[in-house]
Amino acid sequence: MNKKIFLCSICNINSGTCKEDCKFCSQSVRYKADIERYIQKPIGEIQKEAIAARDNGALGFCLVTADKGLNDKTVNFVCKAAHAVQKVAPQLRLIACNGTATLEQLLVLKEAGIKAYNHNLETSESFYLKICSTHPWSERYETCQNVNKAGMVLIAGGIFGLGESEDDRVSMLNSLASLNPTSVPINFYHHNEALQLSPNLLTVDEALRLIKLTRKMIPQAQRIMVAGGREVMFGDRQHEIFDAGANSIVIGNYLTTTGRAMNKDLEMLNALGFNIAKSVVG
Repeated sequence: MNKKIFLCSICNINSGTCKEDCKFCSQSVRYKADIERYIQKPIGEIQKEAIAARDNGALGFCLVTADKGLNDKTVNFVCKAAHAVQKVAPQLRLIACNGTATLEQLLVLKEAGIKAYNHNLETSESFYLKICSTHPWSERYETCQNVNKAGMVLIAGGIFGLGESEDDRVSMLNSLASLNPTSVPINFYHHNEALQLSPNLLTVDEALRLIKLTRKMIPQAQRIMVAGGREVMFGDRQHEIFDAGANSIVIGNYLTTTGRAMNKDLEMLNALGFNIAKSVVG
């Protein structure tokens, strides 16, 4: 077996400050979830996380901010963080995930060495109205279009288990396919008691089917990544995501939830006979 698995790590460089009302997100100030909140993570801490990610096999390192979108202050801080990471871990491919973005803002990030931009559609256009009222789904789609225009690698996916219908899932995947993303992160809703949504009712078998459906409907994507909610959704059946079509995972912690220890994921992949990707294609 020589299947290579692409590993990515995310760094929450600005946490819990978003004013939007996305019902699935504990980082919204509206829901008062019990999470850590801060404006800008110290640069030294970001560098330490980058080094740990690199040492555990990650190729991608994503700088995430909790706001609706980019502004001048956020652009400057993301660029500062990007330069700092490149000094200590130049092997990492830098990814930014900072909400809605204009073409001009994305070009500034690109100039700072950020190769890819992650912006998820989250769900279908019609269902989005039920989970967010403070900005339209169309802004998300437009940001993804801007990423393509900027000549950056587009990372775009969504969340399953929000209460959406099967038609909503197919609609989201069709929309994603139309954007031609290089990587598609699939998240499974991880419930927080402070949030208005009901807990995720998907079974493991249903979740595995949705990974297969994603691979089938977006066959041109180089990577189908299982991201947030992996540990909670799949438990001791995490290894089955690869047979379902995934070839990428997030290692370490997520934005406001704790992931599995990085070494445990490496042990799992080694036991399965997988190789860790050492270079990025696309």
